[in-house]
Amino acid sequence: MKNLTGVEYAATKYIELTVNENIQLLDFVIKAMHGISKNKAKDILSGRGITVNGKIETQYNYQLTPGCKIKISKHKRSTDLNNKYVKIVYEDKHLIVIEKSAGILSMPATAKQFSVKNVLDEYFARRHFKCNAHVVHRLDRETSGLMMYAKSIEVQKILEDNWQEIVFDRRYIAVVSGCLEKEGGTISSWLKDNKAYVTYSSPTDNGGKFATTHYHTLQRTEKQSLIELKLETGRKNQIRVHMQDIGHPVVGDAKYGDGYNPIGRLALHAFRLNFYHPITGERMDFETPIPPLFMKLFNKQQ
Repeated sequence: MKNLTGVEYAATKYIELTVNENIQLLDFVIKAMHGISKNKAKDILSGRGITVNGKIETQYNYQLTPGCKIKISKHKRSTDLNNKYVKIVYEDKHLIVIEKSAGILSMPATAKQFSVKNVLDEYFARRHFKCNAHVVHRLDRETSGLMMYAKSIEVQKILEDNWQEIVFDRRYIAVVSGCLEKEGGTISSWLKDNKAYVTYSSPTDNGGKFATTHYHTLQRTEKQSLIELKLETGRKNQIRVHMQDIGHPVVGDAKYGDGYNPIGRLALHAFRLNFYHPITGERMDFETPIPPLFMKLFNKQQ
């Protein structure tokens, strides 16, 4: 990995602790902060000032076990992000991890177009942070899930130059059309856009970019299947085109689908993002639940 040093991590902003017993989070915070009041401990939790193993945790009764890594912020956040399309999952001085809803662009195609980047830039400005959100990867407008943005050009460059070494696990959940009989499989092809910006797939080199997608079937009905996907490459429209290739397009896909859309959205969600911090080298693991809309298709009789 290249250029992973040179910016000092502001460790003094956090108290970092390792749990050595089975204990609820609120009790641990009170104990760790030398007997602060229960209300003060709750304020820190509700203010999203505590992470457990790299994830913000706000539940007072969250059960900790030996080995859990806890960070307690020394500074209360003055302004939190309140946006129905963007939820902060993790933030430090170098990067921010968010969960985006379906229906918002990762970055604007034109000036001032509504996007996650614009939402974050406005959020940073309100907090008087002298930084902007720098894009390092994207999700389609109609895809929901986890994304990471750099807070400086320097960190953006580190991530772009070392993406394959830094980001070691990205996974998606999708509902696809039809009953997928196979337990799992791998799809590989070359992907290239035509003049109408439609991505098409070829089993042989067509001058495009090689892409590999692994999938595993979790649940199935006669009408649709719930699958987990892991990417070896992150090409434009990769999952959507590869699922079209095997005859099971993503539900709700107006561009590459078959018209089947029982939930009114694209059924694709980036649920896991695991990487090594580009500055500290610390392992960062993030995961979000499967969207309830997806599960409704499998929790009722078909």
